[in-house]
Amino acid sequence: MRNLFLGLFLLLNGTVLFAQVPLTKKQKKALLLEQKDLANLESNLLTNYKYAVNYLASDALEGRRTGTAGADSAVKFIANYFEKNRIAPRGSNFYLQKFIINEGIVPTANTNCSFNNANLQIYTDWLPLTNSGQANINTLGTLTMKEYGMPWFYDVNELFISNKNNPHFLIADAINTFATNAIKLGCKGLLLYNSMGNDSAFNYNPKEKVERLKIPVIYLKNNIYKDYIKNKNTPVAIKLVTNFEPKIKQVTNVIGFINNNAATTVVIGAHYDHLGHGEDKNSRYTGTDSLIHNGADDNASGTAGLLALATQLKNKEYINNNYLFIAFSGEELGLLGSKYFTDNPTINLGQINYMINMDMIGRLNDSTKTLTIGGFGTSPAWPAIVNNNYPSTLNIKIDSSGTGPSDHTSFYRKDIPVLFFFTGLHSDYHMPSDDADKINYPGAILVLSKVLNIIKNTDKLGKLTFTKTKETQMGSTNTRFKITLGIMPDYSFTGEGVKADGVTDGKPAKAAGVLAGDIITQIGANKITGMETYMKALSELKKGDNTTINVLRANKQIVLNIKF
Repeated sequence: MRNLFLGLFLLLNGTVLFAQVPLTKKQKKALLLEQKDLANLESNLLTNYKYAVNYLASDALEGRRTGTAGADSAVKFIANYFEKNRIAPRGSNFYLQKFIINEGIVPTANTNCSFNNANLQIYTDWLPLTNSGQANINTLGTLTMKEYGMPWFYDVNELFISNKNNPHFLIADAINTFATNAIKLGCKGLLLYNSMGNDSAFNYNPKEKVERLKIPVIYLKNNIYKDYIKNKNTPVAIKLVTNFEPKIKQVTNVIGFINNNAATTVVIGAHYDHLGHGEDKNSRYTGTDSLIHNGADDNASGTAGLLALATQLKNKEYINNNYLFIAFSGEELGLLGSKYFTDNPTINLGQINYMINMDMIGRLNDSTKTLTIGGFGTSPAWPAIVNNNYPSTLNIKIDSSGTGPSDHTSFYRKDIPVLFFFTGLHSDYHMPSDDADKINYPGAILVLSKVLNIIKNTDKLGKLTFTKTKETQMGSTNTRFKITLGIMPDYSFTGEGVKADGVTDGKPAKAAGVLAGDIITQIGANKITGMETYMKALSELKKGDNTTINVLRANKQIVLNIKF
């Protein structure tokens, strides 16, 4: 940490004493100017910044989950703020850039199950497994009946017992194997239950790309097992309908613009979406109640900073760049909004000077005052600009990588210099407890002052040079893995397979000849339908293994040799 006060340590009789060196006139003047700048910035921004954080992180917006009414309210708030403060629109439709996301394959409204004419509630009493097929069954069944042309009951506890010493056991694979064999024996539907009562291993994942079976496969929760199956061998009247369809949502980036008629444009971005009630299984909360995840730090703090900077830069002080402000949607689902923008820009990407991303800037630690700035290696201009000791109270920690789990990655992928501002993880991250009353508002103003200082010091430099950096792996690593492939998966890809959005230098995929844009369809003997099968294939490999990788490139299948 850099300080304006210099220390001299003297060791006397085993005691360390601290002697303060007086400031020079130049240092005193610099300190007074800094204090004046920060006081002016705080007086200009703090009220609006607090208001924005408290609105965006209020219960009324229900966690701003992508594609919900709460997220739509955030969109209106951001667009209205731009308009009120005379920030020009630069979306594809005024301030808005709408796009479609595919949330996977979901059960249709007519999917239902009943036993003895009593309707069972989907997800509460039963659920289809992800690879379940479609069917309409109306028949009698019993626990012991396994006849040709009939639905079968099956206790999955048998699979757990028979594989208790198998370190590679995956219940989904075991069920798929059992169901495939059952189909060959004439089974028309598979009704699974667990006599040991553990329902936690079973779920329906709409985004998992799997090959569906020819019969319906459903899991009956333990309460249904107790009520209808346990200790009974009388026929149960079963009515089961399983149908599935794609779930499509329209979502929105919000884009404002300050046009200084400059040759280059600085992009300032932050994502406004969060987790809702944790429906997408990306929460760290382990309780059973449905709780709102308000996401004050993640990322109402960055979005409020985006708005605050827009008003500050409106004063025309730094006019050698234009400024594009983008509030991204879908970051929590895989950087969807920033990827959509960089693939469908509303300005010429070649005119973008650099991109600043603010994600979780609201929890600056008052003791350490540590601010992490990522992307430090993406331009040779950054070291001198970032390390200029302003504000002097900040302890700057740098990360050279241009990639990471936030929206600057999408711009780095387009060879644009980036900087990523982040005040650190905390116990409220992705928890319902990430609320507005825990934001360090003066700390956030310090972060914004650093951003403004960087903007000031790049104002007359012209277009910055881009450099590639080491890359943080996302999505292709897992605690089960002994190896990494070295790609950046494209989470917006909705086809079969895993699309490489980028390929990392020095990793197996690069050495094998995998290119950005390739769709991985097979690794060794494992067919790749989506992220689940991709991760499973990697989990079976270890360092030193040789195998093949199949990719679809320009509609042609290519087989590459790869060594891990």
